[in-house]
Amino acid sequence: MSAFGATDLDLSNRRRERAFRGLFGAMTALLILPVILILGMLVWKGHSVFSLEFFLAHPRNGMTEGGILPALVGTLYLVAVALFASVPLGVAAAIYLSEYAPDNLLTRLINLAIINLAGVPSIVHALFGVGAFVLFFDFGTSILAASLTLAVMTLPVVIVATRESLQAVPQAFREASWSLGATRWQTIRRIVLPNSVSGILTGVILEVSRTVGETAPIMFTGATFYVAFLPMSVFDQTMAMSYHLYTITTQVPGVPEALPFAVALTLIAIVLLLNSVSIAFRMVLRGKKKW
Repeated sequence: MSAFGATDLDLSNRRRERAFRGLFGAMTALLILPVILILGMLVWKGHSVFSLEFFLAHPRNGMTEGGILPALVGTLYLVAVALFASVPLGVAAAIYLSEYAPDNLLTRLINLAIINLAGVPSIVHALFGVGAFVLFFDFGTSILAASLTLAVMTLPVVIVATRESLQAVPQAFREASWSLGATRWQTIRRIVLPNSVSGILTGVILEVSRTVGETAPIMFTGATFYVAFLPMSVFDQTMAMSYHLYTITTQVPGVPEALPFAVALTLIAIVLLLNSVSIAFRMVLRGKKKW
């Protein structure tokens, strides 16, 4: 045998590596297969409904005909206002906890509260939204109340993702900036944040995915069964895709079989589109990193 040939130990390690590679590949396939099957079923059963009218028309005949324009526009309203409310607040909280707050009992309690807030059921957030935004702040059942409820619900995701991204920036970057006379805020604004934007976008992507699909928090605070007009301000009520899917599936008789599948497929397409834009932007920012 050659002095440089594979030994029995090398062959054993290679077999073990191939076995684990196959195992992990099979596990990945098991995760992807249900998604493919679900999307395939939705396309197969709902494609016949798709048309220009489906996207640009209002529902008609008791929501058994027509399109989904009010629900589509309302969903985009809800997501945009929720992002506008939660992202700045979540990033600011993460900056304070990561860059300013000392490691003491108070900050540990705040971190524990953030973790617990992430585990609160969405129906509890809905009741909080009714009490806080609909009644106490007197926003009424509106886009603003529903979006702020969604913002509170998704705030822990933004905080945790941003904090992890900030802490991933090497401490040497901060020390180099401080040694040149920069203040702490100048270092955060010019060094830390630009190098952590891609991680912050991860939290935004997760927030969008959850915000689009939530039903309970909005059905009590701003979403309505049907409106004959598009929302003109954040104080209007609106239809939403997730609530619309719930109503035509469970509350409306005589709905064509393909309609709920088409609405569900459109809802998934919205999530994929918004996430794809965020992921593309994140990849561009990551490509500009020098470390």
